[in-house]
Amino acid sequence: MNTKECIAVVTGGASGLGEATVRNIVANGGKAVILDLSVERGIHLEEELGSSVVFVKTDVTSEKEVREAIRRGIEQFGQINAVVNCAGIGVAGKLLSRKGVHNLETFSKVISINLIGTFNVIRLAAEAMVQNTPNEEGERGVIISTASVAAYEGQIGQVAYSASKGGVVSMTLPLARELATSGIRVMTIAPGLFHTPMFDSLPEEARDSLGAMVPFPSRLGYPQEYARLVQSIIENPMLNGETIRLDGAIRMQPK
Repeated sequence: MNTKECIAVVTGGASGLGEATVRNIVANGGKAVILDLSVERGIHLEEELGSSVVFVKTDVTSEKEVREAIRRGIEQFGQINAVVNCAGIGVAGKLLSRKGVHNLETFSKVISINLIGTFNVIRLAAEAMVQNTPNEEGERGVIISTASVAAYEGQIGQVAYSASKGGVVSMTLPLARELATSGIRVMTIAPGLFHTPMFDSLPEEARDSLGAMVPFPSRLGYPQEYARLVQSIIENPMLNGETIRLDGAIRMQPK
C-alpha cells in the first residue's frame, strides 16, 4: 500500500510516537483518524493539519467509543485501511517493596490500556477493513501495534508494563495468520528508548545518560524514526506477522 492511499486510525495520535506517525502519514499524502484522550492536543493537530485528519476523543478500552471513532473516520474518508496502535501507559512498581505488595488495580489498569485496549482497536478496525475492496496485491489493510523492548528484557519494577507489551508481541502472529485470508497484515514495533513526552520531565543530563546506554546511535530515538518504520511497514507487503525491534541494539539490564 502506498502511504498516499493510507487512511489510518492512530491511537495515542495526539502526542509522541502517535503524533509523529500522523504527521508523517499526512506529509506523504495520506489521511489519519486521531484517537486520543487529550482533547487540547487533538484539536490543535486537527486545526493544524486540516482536512487530512479528524480527531475523536477516545478511550481505547471502550467498545462504544472506538466504534464511534471508526464510524467517524469512515464517514469522513470513505474507509480505513490502516491502524497504528500507540496508546499506552507506563507505570513502575516492584512486586514487593517498602510500600507493600504490588497494587492489583495498577497492574490491571496497565494490562487494560496497553493490551486489551490494543486488542479492542484491532478487532473493531479489522471488522471494518474486511469490507474494503482489495488493492492489486489483494490487500485490504494493515495493522501495526506498539510493544517495547521491555517485552523481552523487562527491568525490575516493569512487571505490569512488560506483561502488557509481551501480550502485544504474542498476539501478533496468530492475528496475522487469521487475517491473512482477508488480505490484512499484522505487525508490531518494539521501540527501545525514545524521546517521548514521558521523558520531558527528566533533566537533559538524565536524558543524555539514558541515551548513552544505546550502542548506536548513542542517543534516545526520535519519534520520527518510529514513524518512518511505520511507513516502511505500510508500503512493504511482505512485512507480516513479525515484531521489529527499533532500539539501536540496546539490551536492557535488570535495573
